[in-house]
Amino acid sequence: MRSLWNDSEAKARGNDALSLRVYTSRLIGRESSLVLSGGGNTSVKARAADLFGETTDILYVKGSGWDLAGIEPAGFAPLRLDAVRRMAELPSLTDSKMVAMLKSLSIDPAAPAPSVEAILHAIIPSAFVDHTHADAVVTITNTPEGMHRIGEIYGDRIFIVPYVMPGFELAREVFEMTRDVDWAELEGIILMHHGVFTFGDDARSSYERMIQIVSEAESYLELHAPLAPSGMETDQASAADLRQLARARRAVSRAAGGPMFARVDTGAEASLFAANPDAPARVSRGPLTPDHVIRTKRVAWVMEDDVDESANRFVAEYRKYFERNTDGSLTCLDPAPRWALWPGRGIVAFGRSHGDLNAVSDIVAHTLPAIERAEQMGGWKALPEDAIFDVEYWELEQAKLTRAPKPAELAGRVALVTGAASGIGRACVEAFLAGGASVVAIDRNDAVSSMFDEVRVCGFAGDVTDAAAVEFAVESAIRRFGGLDAVVSNAGVFPESARIAELSGDIWQKSLAVNLDAHRILLQKTIPFLELGIDPAVVIIGSKNVPAPGRGAAAYSVAKAGLTQLARVAALELAASGIRVNVLHPNDVFDTAIWTPDVLAARAKEYGMDVETYRRRNLLGVEVTSADVAELAVALTGRLFAKTTGAQIPVDGGNDRVV
Repeated sequence: MRSLWNDSEAKARGNDALSLRVYTSRLIGRESSLVLSGGGNTSVKARAADLFGETTDILYVKGSGWDLAGIEPAGFAPLRLDAVRRMAELPSLTDSKMVAMLKSLSIDPAAPAPSVEAILHAIIPSAFVDHTHADAVVTITNTPEGMHRIGEIYGDRIFIVPYVMPGFELAREVFEMTRDVDWAELEGIILMHHGVFTFGDDARSSYERMIQIVSEAESYLELHAPLAPSGMETDQASAADLRQLARARRAVSRAAGGPMFARVDTGAEASLFAANPDAPARVSRGPLTPDHVIRTKRVAWVMEDDVDESANRFVAEYRKYFERNTDGSLTCLDPAPRWALWPGRGIVAFGRSHGDLNAVSDIVAHTLPAIERAEQMGGWKALPEDAIFDVEYWELEQAKLTRAPKPAELAGRVALVTGAASGIGRACVEAFLAGGASVVAIDRNDAVSSMFDEVRVCGFAGDVTDAAAVEFAVESAIRRFGGLDAVVSNAGVFPESARIAELSGDIWQKSLAVNLDAHRILLQKTIPFLELGIDPAVVIIGSKNVPAPGRGAAAYSVAKAGLTQLARVAALELAASGIRVNVLHPNDVFDTAIWTPDVLAARAKEYGMDVETYRRRNLLGVEVTSADVAELAVALTGRLFAKTTGAQIPVDGGNDRVV
């Protein structure tokens, strides 16, 4: 590992202590092998004015909720240094009480809650303190001779602390152990199974000590446990594999009590690890560092051919683990796994949100090579399960359960929308996003691939009449999100008006292809995954022309009538799989692509009306918009209509020819 310090960048940040603290904190945050998913913390001691204008010694320590990679001065909590130091002298203190006391010592009521490691930062006398969970160092500590190896590498330059639970207990232990230590003789502290602290009187020396210590650990690993060359990436997952992935997502979602996303990694490193016959035993020993248990659970799920049965076993084992370690006052977390070994294929991550999914994926990507290296040095040896349990069920984490906001109704669900680049389709994408879902957006307009600036949207440009293109989009969506729960089959065209006597075969066939056959193709490609979805539902966008056709619209009306009949049969056939199929019949939705100004003017003239009157020619005298249709379409996929299938619902303001 090399230092990223740059004199020009540092100078641009400013010469004051807090600005330099921000600069080197960001350097640390850029190295994923040092900190992951908001991990690690940094601090600086400086003098500043309090509320009364009195200059006092302040500990600026990273605040909760901030990531080192993008931290700003506002991300540091300013605490009264002397008072924080004195807290280390208390004989005992619960962590929840510690957090409350630390918050009360802030000179800025609007500052974030300080890191739980604040007391430890305070008792280290140097101005700058850096704390990371460096992969290389923690890998070495997770071996049978870990403490001996650390001593062999660093000698007396490093103070070694056996594993202690983070928070007040750790700060108190270090305080007692270092009473007679000459800090000037030390370059850092290594906490077994936890991480590294370095310190210095200036930002650069503290940061570069961290880089040096980690580099020495990396060199040691290269000498004693070199990684084997990466394997080859496995073949693209087959349709059967994707169904297995969707089945795994469903099993995990059921265990979690709500929809989860799934992401499979079949890259070179993951597939090589998954091919090892010893992999199931290796992923069952514990995490790289106990901090990760909040994201990953203690062990991985080993997926077997019978996904549901093996998932049930994982859940049962998790509940036994909880019962073995609880004191009776704790609330059991959901027992669902957060990552899985898929033997012979790769690694699967699970998460309630894309942020969770990314965090789990990152942690696992760093854990696998650590396991491989530790195995070469006597075996992967994580902390005992009771120590991991203490972090997973930390009182601070338990307190979060009562404060957790209720998730959006569609959070974790995956929807697919065709004709998504405009009109009703685009409005459906936006409505699903507003409800918390993730969306696969398909349209023949190439812009659909980039028009939604949102990680929850996967856009595909393709023709819905092309079965291969639809299949590619659907399968890509399963790889991205893990499953499929809702489909809005919306794509359609309104052919040029022509009476039957003059209707061309090309117009007739195009209408049937887009307005009928494409919907059949979509159903055929999505049903295998909807059968494994969470509360699966299909919404077909029909038309008022089904119950009330218009002159000159034979091609459109006949295709939409056939589509409605297709939906009715689908409702009959798919009910046994729990898939609901309902139809919406919009009318006169004028903010869609088919209603150009010329078409609108021509139709108004045909009915002997001006355009504004034509827009509101329904019983309620209202204009129907794409958003109105989308809101009902999305509602049909939710719990409000959980017991409705085979319905045909007008969205037309009331039509006297239908009523």
